[in-house]
Amino acid sequence: MRRAAGSVRTGTWVAGAACVLGLGYITLNTLSSDPPGSKGPAPGERLPPFAMPLALSTGREFDADIATRVGQGNSHRLACDVRGPQILNSCQLAERGPVVLAFFATGDRRCVRQVGVLDRLAPRFPGVSFAAVAIKAKREDAAPVVRREGWRIPVGYDRDAAVTNLYAVAVCPLVTFARRGGVVAETTLGFRDAAQVTRLVRALGR
Repeated sequence: MRRAAGSVRTGTWVAGAACVLGLGYITLNTLSSDPPGSKGPAPGERLPPFAMPLALSTGREFDADIATRVGQGNSHRLACDVRGPQILNSCQLAERGPVVLAFFATGDRRCVRQVGVLDRLAPRFPGVSFAAVAIKAKREDAAPVVRREGWRIPVGYDRDAAVTNLYAVAVCPLVTFARRGGVVAETTLGFRDAAQVTRLVRALGR
């Protein structure tokens, strides 16, 4: 009887361990695989238009405008037309020249670090518009990060994740590199150091 009880306990332990290992494998596989739609804008596509408040803006909070026609989402204006000193507008960025646009989560150190790399490189490329978007964040989430890190590039906050979804962002850091006019050259997933980002920026031309 003792041997039988021990066998039951051993069998239960083995089954439990197998279950834990199986769950661990599933979790690891999920984290290491790019989720569907996580690639961001593809080369040759145009940057989807958006306008959103800057993290350090002082006006009222509002959700990003992604309208491409009047009346879309109850918007009375096109996203490209929503501009101002406290607004991050993708169309305006693309009109100035090449664009480097990063998406980051305010609570993820690696993603925040990626924006820091872009911020340090920005002065070396005055003809390129560097910017970042805080994913699913309110002003109270994004503003402290911008101030703490001392970033000088414009950082907007995507309160309802409309822009995040529009750009098919499922992981961060995600950085889209676009030529003047907004045609995407490349979108990268995962952290890129200064040398890697520099090569990608120089490939954009002027």
